[in-house]
Amino acid sequence: MLFAGTALAQVSPVGTWRNIDDKTGEAKAEIRITESGGVLNGRIEKRLAKDAKPDSVCEECKDERKGQPLTGLEIIRGAKKAEGRDVWEGGKILDPENGREYTLRLTPIEGGKRLEVRGSIGPFGRTQTWVRVQ
Repeated sequence: MLFAGTALAQVSPVGTWRNIDDKTGEAKAEIRITESGGVLNGRIEKRLAKDAKPDSVCEECKDERKGQPLTGLEIIRGAKKAEGRDVWEGGKILDPENGREYTLRLTPIEGGKRLEVRGSIGPFGRTQTWVRVQ
């Protein structure tokens, strides 16, 4: 019974994830997703890209995040668990490279070892698969 509870707890986006660029296949950053009051938010914990400069800021952001350091930047806001499904949606995800915010859907797969991250505007979007950092 104890193991069943542990397994269920892992099927959640909460934790640290390595995001993989869907174009190059390279790890770009580690993002820590936290939960507070049933709402998920996520920040860039560590930048991994080869060309990442430690003092980089979000130059393309259009809100209060403009000019903020990329390390520590909140890129996921407001996702909530869908009723009766292991899917979190209704939030936004920011692409700091272009400053655009996309409607967000997070779906844990492979027992919570991977996370499908879907960002979309209307019917258009793309999905990345992030890997849980152990």
